[in-house]
Amino acid sequence: MRTLGLRHVALNVADPQRTAEFYVRVMGMTVQWQPDDNNVYLTTEGLDNLAIHRANAEPEGAQRLDHMGFAVARAADVDAWFDRLNAHAVAIVAPPRTHRDGARSLYFRDPDGTVVQIIHDLPMAERALRPA
Repeated sequence: MRTLGLRHVALNVADPQRTAEFYVRVMGMTVQWQPDDNNVYLTTEGLDNLAIHRANAEPEGAQRLDHMGFAVARAADVDAWFDRLNAHAVAIVAPPRTHRDGARSLYFRDPDGTVVQIIHDLPMAERALRPA
């Protein structure tokens, strides 16, 4: 069996409104649903779902996310995102670079410190842009 790929990530954050505003303003996502002040669901044109939930006290052994990634169509888009992130004074973790496998990416932090990657991976981009 195959999945349709990763389309949903849920983050526990200190301030859901601040974090949602960041992903809307900087990443261009839109609010899909906000049932209350503790939960916001964002999307990129209905292609994905980022759930933002107010974090309670962290239980012992809680799962930790290393990073999450947003794919882009072209390698040059990574550099354009770098410029956009700098214009928004976003904390850059690693500037754009080309990896050994030919992918190009950069890393930054959202307001809660979650590491986010912008990545161009040619096979993934070709498949995503292929007509249905």
